[in-house]
Amino acid sequence: MLFDVTRGELVGFFGQDSIATLPATAFPASTADVVGARLLQSVGVPTGTLGLREPDEDTGRLPLVQDVVATEDFENAPENAGEWPVIGWLLNAHLALDPGTGQVYAFDPDEETVQALHTDVSSLVQVTLQFQRLLEEFTFAGGEGDEEAEFERLEREVERIRREISGVDPLPFQDDETVWSVVGDEIAAGQRFKGDSPGARSLFS
Repeated sequence: MLFDVTRGELVGFFGQDSIATLPATAFPASTADVVGARLLQSVGVPTGTLGLREPDEDTGRLPLVQDVVATEDFENAPENAGEWPVIGWLLNAHLALDPGTGQVYAFDPDEETVQALHTDVSSLVQVTLQFQRLLEEFTFAGGEGDEEAEFERLEREVERIRREISGVDPLPFQDDETVWSVVGDEIAAGQRFKGDSPGARSLFS
């Protein structure tokens, strides 16, 4: 794993009820024991910015890429990508786990593009953790004339996260068009703060 992420760390930051996991039975039998799938089963990810895919009510399984997008429309889709399990979604992209390499790919059905988004699932968890912590802990100081400086401080925090992640895994922020780059831009613009967070209360009061 690129990042050392633990269940205890996530629970310590967000609480037990704000961590989502996937059961082993949700994965194809050939995938359930790969490292990335085990991480999603045992550690999970913070809820909020990233959504984990709910297993089908009837089968208890995650959909495969070929179940949610027309893989033939994606010219640069890796071979056998249609058979990968879809583990979540971010913005308008379906996130799928390649069990062979452990990488996480983003399939954008609107743009008909597919891009390697994470080198492994620990990177997915780490980026989600960092952005979710920022959204839940950042507070705007307030006061007249301070707004521009506060947004600059917020932008610096987003850039710090990008820089720290990219130093270990270059994929999440490899260009300005990745879904994580877009999410970072939205956070820096003051979006995505929930109403009960310190940032939202100070921003919208």
